[in-house]
Amino acid sequence: MNINDGGRRRFEDNEHTLRIYPGTISEGTIYCPIPARKNSTAAEVIDSLINKLHLDKTKCYVLAEVKEFGGEEWILNPTDCPVQRMMLWPRMALENRLSGEDYRFLLREKNLDGSIHYGSLQSWLRVTEERRRMMERGFLPQPQQKDFDDLCSLPDLNEKTLLENLRNRFKHEKIYTYVGSILIAINPFKFLPIYNPKYVKMYDNHQLGKLEPHIYAVADVAYHAMLQRKKNQCIVISGESGSGKTQSTNFLIHHLTALSQKGFASGVEQIILGAGPVLEAFGNAKTAHNNNSSRFGKFIQVNYQETGTVLGAYVEKYLLEKSRLVYQEHNERNYHVFYYLLAGASEEERVAFHLKQPEEYHYLNQGEDLKHDFERLQLAMEMVGFLPKTRRQIFSLLSAILHLGNICYKKKTYRDDSIDICNPEVLPVVSELLEVKEEMLFEALVTRKTVTVGEKLILPYKLAEAVTVRNSMAKSLYSALFDWIVFRINHALMNSKDLEQNTKTLSIGVLDIFGFEDYENNSFEQFCINFANERLQHYFNQHIFKLEQEEYRTEGISWHNIDYIDNTCCINLISKKPTGLLHLLDEESNFPQATNQTLLDKFKHQHEENSYIEFPAVMEPAFIIKHYAGKVKYGVKDFREKNTDHMRPDIVALLRSSKNAFISGMIGIDPVAIFRWSVLRAFFRAVVAFREAGKRHIQRKTGKGSARLKCDNECQSPLAIHLLEVKSLKHLTRLTLQDRITKSLLHLHKKKKPPSISAQFQASLSKLMETLGQAEPYFVKCIRSNAEKLPLRFNDALVLRQLRYTGMLETVRIRQSGYSCKYSFQDFVSHFHVLLPRNIIPSKFNIQDFFRKINLNPDNYQVGKSMVFLKEQERQHLQDLLHQEVLRRIILLQRWFRVLLCRQHFLHLRQASIVIQQRWREHCRRRHLAAICIQARWKGYRECKRYQEQRNKIILLQSLCRGFRVSVFLLKYFCLDTLSWFTELSHNHPTPPLSPELPGSCRKEFKENKEPSPKARRKRSVKISSVALESMHWQNDSVQIIASASDLKSMDEFLLKKVFRPLSSFDCGMFVYQDMPPKLYFFIQVEEHNGHIFKATQYSIPTYCEYCSSLIWIMDRASVLCKYACHKKCCLKTTAKCSKKVRKLSSRQFGVELSRLTSEDRTVPLVVEKLINYIEMHGLYTEGIYRKSGSTNKIKELRQGLDTDAENVNLDDYNIHVIASVFKQWLRDLPNPLMTFELYEEFLRAMGLQERKETIRGVYSVIDQLSRTHLNTLERLIFHLVRIALQEDTNRMSANALAIVFAPCILRCPDTIDPLQSVQDISKTTTCVELIVVEQMNKYKARLKDISSLEFAENKAKTRLSLIRRSMVRCRT
Repeated sequence: MNINDGGRRRFEDNEHTLRIYPGTISEGTIYCPIPARKNSTAAEVIDSLINKLHLDKTKCYVLAEVKEFGGEEWILNPTDCPVQRMMLWPRMALENRLSGEDYRFLLREKNLDGSIHYGSLQSWLRVTEERRRMMERGFLPQPQQKDFDDLCSLPDLNEKTLLENLRNRFKHEKIYTYVGSILIAINPFKFLPIYNPKYVKMYDNHQLGKLEPHIYAVADVAYHAMLQRKKNQCIVISGESGSGKTQSTNFLIHHLTALSQKGFASGVEQIILGAGPVLEAFGNAKTAHNNNSSRFGKFIQVNYQETGTVLGAYVEKYLLEKSRLVYQEHNERNYHVFYYLLAGASEEERVAFHLKQPEEYHYLNQGEDLKHDFERLQLAMEMVGFLPKTRRQIFSLLSAILHLGNICYKKKTYRDDSIDICNPEVLPVVSELLEVKEEMLFEALVTRKTVTVGEKLILPYKLAEAVTVRNSMAKSLYSALFDWIVFRINHALMNSKDLEQNTKTLSIGVLDIFGFEDYENNSFEQFCINFANERLQHYFNQHIFKLEQEEYRTEGISWHNIDYIDNTCCINLISKKPTGLLHLLDEESNFPQATNQTLLDKFKHQHEENSYIEFPAVMEPAFIIKHYAGKVKYGVKDFREKNTDHMRPDIVALLRSSKNAFISGMIGIDPVAIFRWSVLRAFFRAVVAFREAGKRHIQRKTGKGSARLKCDNECQSPLAIHLLEVKSLKHLTRLTLQDRITKSLLHLHKKKKPPSISAQFQASLSKLMETLGQAEPYFVKCIRSNAEKLPLRFNDALVLRQLRYTGMLETVRIRQSGYSCKYSFQDFVSHFHVLLPRNIIPSKFNIQDFFRKINLNPDNYQVGKSMVFLKEQERQHLQDLLHQEVLRRIILLQRWFRVLLCRQHFLHLRQASIVIQQRWREHCRRRHLAAICIQARWKGYRECKRYQEQRNKIILLQSLCRGFRVSVFLLKYFCLDTLSWFTELSHNHPTPPLSPELPGSCRKEFKENKEPSPKARRKRSVKISSVALESMHWQNDSVQIIASASDLKSMDEFLLKKVFRPLSSFDCGMFVYQDMPPKLYFFIQVEEHNGHIFKATQYSIPTYCEYCSSLIWIMDRASVLCKYACHKKCCLKTTAKCSKKVRKLSSRQFGVELSRLTSEDRTVPLVVEKLINYIEMHGLYTEGIYRKSGSTNKIKELRQGLDTDAENVNLDDYNIHVIASVFKQWLRDLPNPLMTFELYEEFLRAMGLQERKETIRGVYSVIDQLSRTHLNTLERLIFHLVRIALQEDTNRMSANALAIVFAPCILRCPDTIDPLQSVQDISKTTTCVELIVVEQMNKYKARLKDISSLEFAENKAKTRLSLIRRSMVRCRT
């Protein structure tokens, strides 16, 4: 519904109740309720609280918000609005404020110096916690539960308690209620703010019943059941007209697509969301019971890959109500699209389509201001793929249908049988819009052609016949247009993998079919609609009652049958051959002389004694059917005509002759044939155009007559390429074979007579039942709250009637006493084999013995002949036991593995000790023998060395004296000339000073490791050319050698800017991966304000702005602000800073949130920077740097030192392996890893893609969603791992080895995931980390190659400048 400004003001004026906890300020008061409005400030609330509790007004008080029990308090400013802060709390916190301890407002006293006086806060919290525990143990009275979210939990089950529970929930705007796995949805006739993005995240991967009932919970359970069981699912939405089925379908589709896309979207999701508004515009209308009633049925099947990504979709429609196009009852309207077009068309379009006001059309009876709806329809059609030209053709055809309805007839005065058109000025408009000849249109509307033996007759229509032909033409045109739109939507939703036979896909189907209808005048359409609802109710009864109870009897468990209403007899009355009402109708439709009375007489003759059909006592052409929802009277008028409603061949020929290819192609019966003809026609047109162009070119060039254009070979390949698309068209044609009503009735020249509408409708319905039978169903029962369509009005009689005929009381009973979980013996043993003894035989005795050992409640389970039946409570208990046992075994396995590692390490040490002892004894023996030889050699060497030292000193003294004399001479004569030359050179060549060659004696050697491996005992230095650095480094004319941590940090910052710049996209709002083609680029508008991060998006369902409390229009531009939805204009109005950003730096370093270790000045935590720099300076070439572990005591000592005083810890006192182990421990102790828990499943889904480029794109798009703090730390870590992997030849640490070590540290699975599933995901997480390291290592190598090229160019320039300088010196001398 639309929310105007008055509705918004009423919402802002509504009073809310704030519960303020005064603590020790007011003894004896747990909390004080204070009424407040949305715009009430904290100062106003405090004033009310002071007056109500009679507090000291001389003191200063403040309000504090607490979001976790005993957690940090957030002080509210006097101008803050507490109600607005409260509305941002989770819904569970708002609903359970009486017992919830996590979210609350506290009253605090402010001291004179501005500090907050807490008093004995902890003691007061302990008292509050003790009261809660005593309430849980039963020592204090517990609050009475006013309503139950699951009707199976009702202690006293009857119609009264059932209705009271639903009424109480409805008054609190809780429109959803469970009956086991069945969802009851009561239409509130008002939009409720419970469908925002935060609810999509809230219900993601949760068991049914853990949270408040919601339509999203059903979609989430179906989605994850499909992925886990590898079986198709379906969601059946049923209810009478006006119960909210269409809106529930939109919410389901929205949640299913949101679950699929998460981090990145394939594009199909947007098409699915855009298809809904298009189908609603062309297939929905306003009725007496519903403002947006579906006048057709649709089954939306969403196909998924095994990874959970949307692969494609398919839409199947059932029985469009064509009679509504030409006639509507009182207070009803035609299809929405006509009113959208007339209200939203531009002036240019109004002139082109000859549009008028709604009251000027015969087919329309009322209109509204729907300009915005037309704009949203245009947006939705653009999302689906309709080009502007196609949209103009569709709107032109709609205008033609409206003008066709304005044609009026009259009898000619001079001839009784012939007729004429009263308003001939309409004919040119219709012929122009349809692009047919006006004369042919006139003849087709007033005369008919009949072919007899040997001659062709042209007979005029009678007045009633002409009106029927006109209406039939309009209905057939609109029905053909609707079929064409559905076909094009399916073509846009189809994926190329759908055509492959070997592709394994899963699907979730959502059925939104017309609801049960009972109007004042019911005709053929209502008869078919109610028959479809009978079939759906029978399917529900079979699945819930009959099949389940038969299975209980077959298994031989103790069970008392529950009676239910079986509507099989009613279905047989309507459809059973050969005496069913629909079959009798087909027989009467084939007789030319049949009338309405003969049809009614045949009904009476065949079923006069049937209790499910009645006939009125008075002579009225009607009959009454006793449906499951009550008795409905149907008038037989127009039953036969609507069953064989078709267009005459001369009308078909007229439309086929249209110059508009869109209209003539739409009338065609076979899409494949139409496509081939269009390709062939375009081919020959191209050939003729090429030939004519060639002739004109040759005539202009040579002046001769003609030339032959050789284009046969060139024109054959495009034809073959286009014909490849015929495969997809044939696939769609096979899918829609059961729903070809319009196409078959438009072509009566075929020898085979087309089937009737009722026969085709039965075939489509049978195909639907077959599809539903092959999937696991979930049921959503929609209930109409009142008949007046008033918001939040609960009509007890109307709701109780719907609960009765849907059998909801019986459903609750069978769900209460039945068993919702069923396993065969083999499936039970396979699923719970961890809890069962090894090699157990799946038998009844063994399973019962297992249940007795774990003390399972015998009332909640039974074991049959071949199956185990459990209630949901016991199944969850077994699942918890399974989870605990898996964790225990994982811990045990880790212990044994550590023991094995320690044992191997001990054996290696012992063997090394033995070898060392052997070598030492051999060394001692040889040392004694060598001592004598060494003494003799030493004496000779000492004398020789003394002689050489004296000789070298004499030679050095002589060379110094001679050099001094020469230098003095040169300085005296050439000093002045050299100085003038340098001055001239600096003016003529303003180049940076050159770096001379560094002598070998000046090269420095730094220590790689205290105990380096033998392979690493060589001099190493890392040099970065000054050309690649900033301009300030030009002043340094010597080659810089890295010998300290500061030099290494400078080099890291340089390479980090050059290599890892594309890793983050927060600054530019766009992510571009350089190896991807242009068509795969992602543009995500990301901005930040007051610490909040928000993204631009569009919504396909009504969404509630959480800042201004107004409605976000469908397809309107909006933003997502920290998981909260709001208008784009409202994002910059937020004044409160994000609570996730405003945090103080922690004094501790381990086990602390990453956001509390960083700030604006320190983007990377101190511990990370300190440990990584030391490892890169001293352990880059150490073998197995991260594979080997250090001493446990040293690790504990270093960790404690870093945790208390990280800046003053001296890392030189510890082994390099100890430092590496502490670094890994810091990563593992993070509460939220670097690649966060929220994005864990998205990383796995990205790794499930087939092609490597798609995988890279998916991983980097998920990385782009990390917060700035996590992203900066992750960049530093990956850069460090790249440097380690580049030295693989020395340290033996490849990218794969590093991924194995660091994947459990930075990409951990959440604790809520099944341990067995997490073990299976280890390979994906390791591959993901390895992929990131390898990609960044490739960029690093490319950047170093560029640096080497710059160094080479620098050396070459130095050499050339040196030669120039020498030549200039020689010239001057």
